[in-house]
Amino acid sequence: MDVQRISTGISGLDRMLHGGLIAGRVYLVKGAPGTGKTTLAMHFAMAGVANGEDVLYVTLEEPADNIRVDMTRMGFNLRDPHFTLIDATPTVERYVLISDFFETFAENIEKMTDAIKKQFQEKRYSRIVIDPITMLKLTAAREIDYRRAFLSFIKTMMRLRTTVLLTSELEKTGIEEYLVSGVIELKTFELGGRLSRGVRITKFRGSGFDSATRPYEITSSGIVVYPDRTISLP
Repeated sequence: MDVQRISTGISGLDRMLHGGLIAGRVYLVKGAPGTGKTTLAMHFAMAGVANGEDVLYVTLEEPADNIRVDMTRMGFNLRDPHFTLIDATPTVERYVLISDFFETFAENIEKMTDAIKKQFQEKRYSRIVIDPITMLKLTAAREIDYRRAFLSFIKTMMRLRTTVLLTSELEKTGIEEYLVSGVIELKTFELGGRLSRGVRITKFRGSGFDSATRPYEITSSGIVVYPDRTISLP
């Protein structure tokens, strides 16, 4: 049985994934601050928009205004009607701009799952970005409660038949890494006195993949991955 592949919006990364992500699953992008997680997530979102899909992007840390400015400079069209950006950061008066229930996105993972389900009553989103999931993990009082809630989130997203990209700044992500269908890791290295960046796929259920660490750059038009090059670590 053939599986449906969807583009990440980054051709070099699609090659590493042997054709792209498998649709209808949940994936994790992890990396330290400044590695380009939000930019990668926006490539994924805009690839859906370019394909005529409805896309939901929930930002839990970086204010939406900052994302609009930074991503517009890279050439992404965040004003496309197929793109919905929800600002669930704790520092903005989002209730002035949008309905009150959007505040529940940031309260905990259970409330966010319910809020997404409500969104699907208005639109059928084929792609969802949660950036970063780290913020929701920090709201959990007990690890066991978070694990149960995260598993419920995964099951709900699969029932909705949507492809989800989560970002995380935690080096060790624990239960998320275990339950998601794939993990993409972004890293920085100092080589020869220069900062180098490398992307590595550490997990991709249902498909073969390139497990080597490949170099990438964050350019004025987004992320470029070089799938034919390797990073030689000392």
